[in-house]
Amino acid sequence: MGRTLVELFYDVVSPYSWLGFEVLCRYQHIWNIDLRFRPAFLGGIMQATGNKPPAMLPKRAEYLLKDIKRMAEYYQVPVQISGDDFQRILGKSTLGAMRFITAIDMTQPRYLEPLSREFWIRFWSQHEDISQPENILAVAGQAGLSSEVAQKQLEMISSSAVKNRLKETTEEAIKYGAFGMPTVVAHFNGEPHLFFGSDRLELLGSIIGEKWQGPVPSVPSHKM
Repeated sequence: MGRTLVELFYDVVSPYSWLGFEVLCRYQHIWNIDLRFRPAFLGGIMQATGNKPPAMLPKRAEYLLKDIKRMAEYYQVPVQISGDDFQRILGKSTLGAMRFITAIDMTQPRYLEPLSREFWIRFWSQHEDISQPENILAVAGQAGLSSEVAQKQLEMISSSAVKNRLKETTEEAIKYGAFGMPTVVAHFNGEPHLFFGSDRLELLGSIIGEKWQGPVPSVPSHKM
């Protein structure tokens, strides 16, 4: 039986995307899947679908604060969040960061997983600005890129090739039915199955015939 292609559309502005990202990274070594990271722009998806940031509704923001803290502990992902973070997020754009991640995807794809993780760590664990070029370069260094390569990628983010790639990926997510992030698309039995959120991965496993072992599964010794 062939491997199932699972695409993860994400933006590092989304803490739930980080949760889903880490869990799928764990399961890519356990499930019979090919995991493909698809960096996209959440702002473009929200605008195209008429969606609004959930934290704009006060009662929902109150719930999200508790929910993300509980999920971070349960998923064992170091998201640190406070009530001030919602205003911080609304006031900062991740477009430059997502273009940088897209440039890496196009030219240095082996760094895509560690780079994305480092952006989330800087933004959601260390509460630092990731919109400034010097911070983007610092993240790249943490992910293992040389300063020369990182600088070259940074110069690429204003290119039409990178801008178009990010736009196309975002539009592809919308065509699948995305309205927020994370959006997971599993290609199974000849059709795409869309799942929204980090809490639908158990259902994803059920659909593609794989066993869910919780958010922190044990890796079989023969796969280590």
